[in-house]
Amino acid sequence: MATLYMVATPIGNLQDITLRALEVLKSVDTVACEDTRHTLKLLTHFGIRKPLVACYAYEEEKGARRILGLLDSGKDVAYCSDAGTPALSDPGARAAALAREGGHDVVPVPGPSAFACLLSASGLPVKSVLFEGFLSPKPGRRRSRLAELLARGEAFVVYESPHRILKLLLDLADLDPECRVFAGREMTKAFEEYMAGTPGEVCSALESREKVQGEFSVLVYGGKNA
Repeated sequence: MATLYMVATPIGNLQDITLRALEVLKSVDTVACEDTRHTLKLLTHFGIRKPLVACYAYEEEKGARRILGLLDSGKDVAYCSDAGTPALSDPGARAAALAREGGHDVVPVPGPSAFACLLSASGLPVKSVLFEGFLSPKPGRRRSRLAELLARGEAFVVYESPHRILKLLLDLADLDPECRVFAGREMTKAFEEYMAGTPGEVCSALESREKVQGEFSVLVYGGKNA
């Protein structure tokens, strides 16, 4: 039976690719990915040429079944999301599930993850952290979910876009102004930055800028329920 490899890829700095990931990408018959244009840049950088199959987030079921068809035909497949570890707030889980149901081996090839990078730089000795990933873009749902997470009294991590980071921080400041945040922006990239403080403090620092850019990973901890 053919094998599906779930390959973690860099979240910014291409040199963070693992040696094993490169060997797998070179050895498989096909590379499936979230966006072929994005993964093509990675493969080209390392001189790897392989057939590419798209597995977009908005049509993950269709892409997953396409991957299953390749596996059923005897082709080994490597799956890569655009950045980081597949299936962590990225597509890939459905492909892994279908492959297992079809009797194929699913092998993880570990590597970069924004979630793990943020925790390692935070200096916070947390024993347990809830990984939420991306919250709903709808204000009511986002605020409701944040209230639920804060009520648990446990540290949690969310991802957020530059377009909604201020709204996230304002919601946190309103719901629990005493909680603490550790935010990573553009991690591993040229303008990598980390910010720590209360939601209000981090929000004020970002509001003072002409433009907020880059993807954010945010660790939330402490506060009135901790």
